[in-house]
Amino acid sequence: MKFKHLLLSIPIMLLSMAVSAQDNITVSGTVTDGQGTPLPGANVILKNTTTGVQTDFDGNYVLDNVPSNGTLVFSYIGFTSQEIPVNGQNTINISLQEDTQALDEVVVVGYGELKVKDLTSAIATVDSEVLDLAPVGQPMQALQGRVAGLQIVNNGGPGQSPTVRVRGIGSYNTDASNPLFVVDGAFFNDIDFLNPSDIASVSVLKDASAAAIYGVRAANGVVIIETKSGKFNQKPQITYDGYTGYQVAQNILTMANSEQFTTLALESGSDPDVEFILNAMQRYGRSRVNPNIPDVNTDWYDQIIRTALIQNHSLSMTGGSEQATYAIGANYFEQEGILKMKNEYERFNLRSKIDFQVNDWLKVGGSMVLSNSTRYDAEDSAWRLAYYAVPVLPVFDPLLLDNPDVFPTNYANAQDLGYRGGQNPFPTMDFSQNREKTRNVLANFYAEFDLVPEKLKFKTAYNHNFENTNRREVRLPYFIGNNFQREDASLLKREVTISNQIWDNTLTYTDTFGKHDLTVLGGVSFRDEALDLLQARGLNFPLSGEEAYFIDQAQTIVEADTFDGGAREYGLSYFGRVSYNFDNRYLLYGTFRADGTNKYQEKWGYFPTVGAGWVVSEEAFFPESNVVNFLKLRGSWGELGNDRVPSSEGSITSTVVTTALGDILFSGLNTSSDFTALKWEVTEEINAGLSARMFNNNLSLEADYYVRDTKDAVIPVERPLIPGATRQNIGEIRNSGFEIALNWNKQVSEDFSYSIGGNLGTLKNEVLDLGGQPFLDAGTAEFRQRSIVGESIFAFYGREVIGVYQNDAQIQADPVAVANELEPGDFIYRDINGDGDINDDDRTVLGSFLPEYTYGFNIGFNYKAWDFSASATGQGGNSILNRKRGEVIFTNDTNWDRDFAINRWHGEGTTNSYPSSAGIRKSWNQRLNTWFIEDGDFFRIQNITLGYTINKDGSLKGMPQIRIYATAEKPLTVFDYNGFNPEVSNGVDNQTYPIPAVYTVGVNVKI
Repeated sequence: MKFKHLLLSIPIMLLSMAVSAQDNITVSGTVTDGQGTPLPGANVILKNTTTGVQTDFDGNYVLDNVPSNGTLVFSYIGFTSQEIPVNGQNTINISLQEDTQALDEVVVVGYGELKVKDLTSAIATVDSEVLDLAPVGQPMQALQGRVAGLQIVNNGGPGQSPTVRVRGIGSYNTDASNPLFVVDGAFFNDIDFLNPSDIASVSVLKDASAAAIYGVRAANGVVIIETKSGKFNQKPQITYDGYTGYQVAQNILTMANSEQFTTLALESGSDPDVEFILNAMQRYGRSRVNPNIPDVNTDWYDQIIRTALIQNHSLSMTGGSEQATYAIGANYFEQEGILKMKNEYERFNLRSKIDFQVNDWLKVGGSMVLSNSTRYDAEDSAWRLAYYAVPVLPVFDPLLLDNPDVFPTNYANAQDLGYRGGQNPFPTMDFSQNREKTRNVLANFYAEFDLVPEKLKFKTAYNHNFENTNRREVRLPYFIGNNFQREDASLLKREVTISNQIWDNTLTYTDTFGKHDLTVLGGVSFRDEALDLLQARGLNFPLSGEEAYFIDQAQTIVEADTFDGGAREYGLSYFGRVSYNFDNRYLLYGTFRADGTNKYQEKWGYFPTVGAGWVVSEEAFFPESNVVNFLKLRGSWGELGNDRVPSSEGSITSTVVTTALGDILFSGLNTSSDFTALKWEVTEEINAGLSARMFNNNLSLEADYYVRDTKDAVIPVERPLIPGATRQNIGEIRNSGFEIALNWNKQVSEDFSYSIGGNLGTLKNEVLDLGGQPFLDAGTAEFRQRSIVGESIFAFYGREVIGVYQNDAQIQADPVAVANELEPGDFIYRDINGDGDINDDDRTVLGSFLPEYTYGFNIGFNYKAWDFSASATGQGGNSILNRKRGEVIFTNDTNWDRDFAINRWHGEGTTNSYPSSAGIRKSWNQRLNTWFIEDGDFFRIQNITLGYTINKDGSLKGMPQIRIYATAEKPLTVFDYNGFNPEVSNGVDNQTYPIPAVYTVGVNVKI
């Protein structure tokens, strides 16, 4: 019977289709923008079907077989889609309006969000797509070159934190110049425990107005991290993202080979150096190519460097119902070090996040991140040893193979050739182990009450970060020769436990009335930070393996290195914020925070900020144009504190004084104190900027000028008539600069889009006041750094080389050269004070380790299923102290880099900037001077990624979306510095870990 009904229905269906076909019409027209400009490639689709066309070059379209009662959907990238009922019309022309959604997007700020168009502060936001491009273990490494004014100084060691600076250094204590990291409301000094693929967005709050809501922790900027969440009414989506690849050392510093080293020794005028070469030929034979050099030519960097593995695997699931959202995930990351020893990093993370809409007035949620990492740090002295090790020494010495006194391996010993040190880096690498295990638990819970719908909300949030770090340093004994041995096995164990709790309560009122938009926030925050530290060192434990690496196995406990300590700090803060918008034209923004703490004698600090903005493009006089679509001028002023300085320091000393009164001796006690109470440093900053969107919103522009003064900076102050110094809040340091960021995004057609972006940030660091002192010294006497009023903090300070003496006639004509018994090949120094003598009074500022400018740019395109992106970064105007070269002052028994070996002075006219092999051994030439201070400029191709996505449009039903990609991270760095890389955080290169290039292939699967 059912079959019969089906047969009867067929002709009825055919009849209805025929009738419907008679109602179909042809529709044509033109699609333009708001200014009447045709939009080629715009989509015209019959709603609820796949039937459609694209406009031609002139914006025209023709669509056949359109039901007269149908609806057409017009869309174009960068413009708001529109639906137009046909209603029997044969001609439909339409003007699409520009999509200003980008300006309506919200940016995460302290304790809330603001629309982009309402910002009056300097805030930069980076989406998760940028973080996903870079195969890195630490999230901040992926931001290098992406934000104007943000300096990232990498460290090549696996699992090592980069140095992060926002707008320079404002404290004499450089450790107090790191920004505050806020992860889902919790405060951190670094975010190494986070998996970059778990991050949804990063907001960098650069100026005081933006950061002041966080008070005394925010003087150096704030980096806000929001982790990924699910969405309401979202089907479960499972995502796997993984890559694997290799790290390859690049720009390996080339050292002098045996032939060059022998030449340097013969030219040195040192009989012992010549004798050492002869000893090497006698012990290891003569080269068959050149019988005048030893038959050994060791490239020590080649010996200690390896190609290292890197891999990352992440699995996550997100989704949500009408009342709840969820996100859960797991991540495994492994990175070997390029130093050929136990040098690696491994991290395993678990993450969960849930938000639940209980009812119309209550929303609750929470998140948790569990991170378990193990890092084996490199023995950094290996890099230094490899630099100094002579090439005429082999790694292994066959003559020591059967020596019963040598254990456990027959490593070669430079002392056997006459040199004072063993030099071979392998004993240090093979018999040392530095393991650090870190456990992080970040827990967050909140409840949000909608007290008055869409107007008044109360939110309470509790964050707890628990971190336990267990460090173990093992030093095993070895004997290669006298003074090249380690007699005792030693073990250091350090246990550090950190518990940071934050309880925030905020009340937010939002209202719109007429042309007025108002948001008022008030809150109170309590924090409790506790640290416990326990350390012990033991000697001579059993050498049976890791099961013996415990203090109770040691025969001797070193009391001087064994202690138990800790700290506890409390903070209570009250804060408020007002954000006001009138008619989308005039913006006002202000915050105030009162911070109380048990850390200082001055219990409370008060920090106000204010910001204003003018949206010029909303004014009636502003011409409507597709050139400038949006223009906003903004400015801000604010103060905030820096509590990362010690609360107080000093001591009370007592001295027994004896004097004679008459014939009787009397003794008394003379007590003095250098105890100084400190308080937080205060940062005051002004910021002026503009924001613009141009050329149909394809081009965005952000530009800022800032002046940031750190007042009450803690500096050491010499005490009259008493040796030593105390630290006081009397310094002042200024950082100022200009920042600009440009980004162009263009959707050319449905299949092709591209983007180009760039940013530039300048920095001028200047010491304004040292409490009346003319300067402050830092560094060491041999490698002096000096802070001088009017100059950069910690500037390199020494003599200026203006040439090299070329012949005896030039020597005899210069009284300074005669008086100091100089020879051709020695430096000529500038007589700064013009007194006819060269001494310490002729020193001057030689450069700063802070770059005068940093920059970055990127390009990308998407064509159908293909995607490509590339980025670059660089910096300039900074200097590096090549201390590796400078430490010749301590010993001459070393090798030299090939640059010196090739360019040294070795006869009249050979060079006017490098000393001779004999000259570099003289104290005259070893004074800190411009030859040891080198250019730190560099340009780097940061990242290149090429990907292809299978089933990108979802047309292959039942098949997941699969993206296959290949990445080259830091494949090319161009610089002139004589080192592995010019990224040196404090500007002093003694044993910097090289930064490798990383090449990976990966896959992303979404189900």
